[in-house]
Amino acid sequence: MTICLGIETSCDETAAAIVKDGRIVLSNCIQSQIRTHQTFGGVVPEVAAREHLESINQIIDLALSEARLTRKDLSGVACTVGPGLIGTLLVGIAAAQSLSFAWDLPLIGVDHLYAHVCANFLETDLEPPFICLLVSGGHSQIVHFSDYNDFKILGQTVDDAAGEAYDKVARLLGLPYPGGPAIDKLAHDGNPHAFKFPEAKMAELDFSFSGLKTAVLRCLEKLEQPWPVSDIAASFQDAVTTALVRKTIIAQEKTGVPFIVLAGGVAANTVLRAKMQEQSKVPVIYPPVRYCTDNAAMVAAAAYFTKSAGELGFGGDPAYSRQKRSRTTRTK
Repeated sequence: MTICLGIETSCDETAAAIVKDGRIVLSNCIQSQIRTHQTFGGVVPEVAAREHLESINQIIDLALSEARLTRKDLSGVACTVGPGLIGTLLVGIAAAQSLSFAWDLPLIGVDHLYAHVCANFLETDLEPPFICLLVSGGHSQIVHFSDYNDFKILGQTVDDAAGEAYDKVARLLGLPYPGGPAIDKLAHDGNPHAFKFPEAKMAELDFSFSGLKTAVLRCLEKLEQPWPVSDIAASFQDAVTTALVRKTIIAQEKTGVPFIVLAGGVAANTVLRAKMQEQSKVPVIYPPVRYCTDNAAMVAAAAYFTKSAGELGFGGDPAYSRQKRSRTTRTK
């Protein structure tokens, strides 16, 4: 049995969690900074880092308290080492390094994108192989997982990620940050066929959403006020999700894997989930919303499954031994 403390500070969520054997969540604590950054219409790195610094110790204490555990029950400490905002990442890494040294525990550096995929292992018995559509504020990728640590990127965005496009279009429409949930909610009252927005012509499994954002801007310039905001949001969302679903299903059919998995913040989108389920010929799996957005449970899960799957990522590897724990990071 392995019990891991996970720490996540890659952007605007200060999070700590305790996870057993990579799947059983004993606690999952998050301090969101959304209200702070809504004032600026997006994340301000320096402000985010400062808030992480103010919250990190309390969040870690809360995670241990809710799990009803002490440091003596832990097998290791994991933290996100990238990608993310440099200043915010350093807060989590420094906290994890300090605890690893003080508590004499191995330290595991986790890749943020791999952690999002591992969110699907929480409270499930899912195993590879599968096709994963990884969609977030900074990344949109189609990844073929043959095993826990054997994967290949089949396609990805060449410019804006899906989450970036949501935020930028939300700003055009005067909606609050973050744009994804705001557009998703508004789109439920709109007609997804009111406007025909284009899909970029790319290589078979690659994406491009920059032109879609521009198409929305040009559409707004031609319309008289007040804009049919719900219809525009619904039509934009239809264009994004259609491209994501179509290419993911192509990847699944090419590889013949038995599952499609969704991961990342945009995996919480209700239309994306519904479309994928309706059009896929194989089961579609996605995490609960609480594990789609940035959280530390997925970081602790990733520590378990990365490299030495089943041994908290440090079994037999001298880089993670207590004698050499100063060698602290390894990205997936």
